[in-house]
Amino acid sequence: MLRLRLLTWDVKDTLLRLRQPVGESYAAEARAHGVRVQPETLGQSFREAYGAQSRRFPNYGRGWGLSSRQWWLHVVEQTFRLSGVREDRVLTLMAENLYRDFCSARNWEVLPGAVETLSRCRQRGFRMGVVSNFDNRLENVLRQCNLRHHFEFVLTSEDAGFAKPDGRIFEKALRLGGVPPEQAAHIGDDYTRDYRAARTVGMHSFLLRAAGQDKEPEVPPEHVLPALDHLLALIERG
Repeated sequence: MLRLRLLTWDVKDTLLRLRQPVGESYAAEARAHGVRVQPETLGQSFREAYGAQSRRFPNYGRGWGLSSRQWWLHVVEQTFRLSGVREDRVLTLMAENLYRDFCSARNWEVLPGAVETLSRCRQRGFRMGVVSNFDNRLENVLRQCNLRHHFEFVLTSEDAGFAKPDGRIFEKALRLGGVPPEQAAHIGDDYTRDYRAARTVGMHSFLLRAAGQDKEPEVPPEHVLPALDHLLALIERG
């Protein structure tokens, strides 16, 4: 059995997922303002706008004097501009509304097995925290989805100043948890940002892999979670 004291968790697509594709949410907001844009068009434009903004101002513009709110408002407005919407007043209003809406449980749902697994981990006495490439809305998102109380700390890349796979965000989590890396494990769905990055700083890690996903050759089967409710069995087996 692994001698673990701290478990850190990724959030998006590990504990929470979007209820519908981004393009659908943006199209619904546009319809509310009498603007018709296809969800597929908006989805493609969002990927372009988000990618360009991430390359220009990584980690929500934290090192460039931007707030994450300014960063996201630009992404949303640019998404609509790329989709052919030009009226500034409507763009501003839609961006504000969507920024607020993505902070609520309206747009997020808890993944199957998450609540039960988190509860069982706490019952076993594990200390728990979040390590996520998210902006400062995450505290509120977790609260709205009734998950916040499971965690001693929530560490976002915006707060930390470093985004996964940068090992410094995990080192900060270890300091917050007050444990050495060999007594901690990270759980996430991304091979590079979660699984490998945590191992690079000496932590244990488990990779949540949905059925049908490509297998990463370097991940031993005992580190792979086909579902969250397999976690405690893998820890005990380890």
